[in-house]
Amino acid sequence: MKIAIIGTGNVGGTLATKWANQGHQIFLGVKDKDNFKGKALLENPNTEVQLVQDAVAAAQIILIATPAMAAVEVAQSLGDTDNKIIIDAMNIVMGRGPEGFTNTSDAILAHTNTSRVIKCFNTTGYNNMLNTNYGDLAIDSFLAGDDTEAKTIVRQLALDAGFAECYDIGGNDKFQLMEQFAWFWINLAMFQGQGREIGFKLLKR
Repeated sequence: MKIAIIGTGNVGGTLATKWANQGHQIFLGVKDKDNFKGKALLENPNTEVQLVQDAVAAAQIILIATPAMAAVEVAQSLGDTDNKIIIDAMNIVMGRGPEGFTNTSDAILAHTNTSRVIKCFNTTGYNNMLNTNYGDLAIDSFLAGDDTEAKTIVRQLALDAGFAECYDIGGNDKFQLMEQFAWFWINLAMFQGQGREIGFKLLKR
């Protein structure tokens, strides 16, 4: 797949590397090609840097992994997103998010011309994306969105990133639940002192 990464920090950079190593073509979408975070990502032969709108134009899928406060500004900067899949990896934490929205995915939908927005890669820390393994088990990921075909594609990208499974928790109406789940992890890891090396696994019997 051809994937644009908007936000080349910890989450975006980690997923860019994981996907590039799986043979996906990565376009880092930046404001300034000479000065951006994550230049080391270009050492991977499947990764190149482009201005934001050029990266979006070249890609089939767009990952947004920027601070939630920038969600509207970033969405408006993408250019033509018609029929492209946008993966939203952001979270509003402690009220810091786009004004007038309870979650970042709805903000993206309101400021782009695609309906194919999938919430994923927001429910755990980047350290768990860097290494999904806990002993003999790999942790799970989760996604939400209305577009069934897009969810199938994003699920495969989660598997490509090393997650054991990526569970579908519902449609666009579950965007808020996904962010609440993220807050649950953040609360345990940071505020309850469990540390970042914790992850979620759905067990069945």
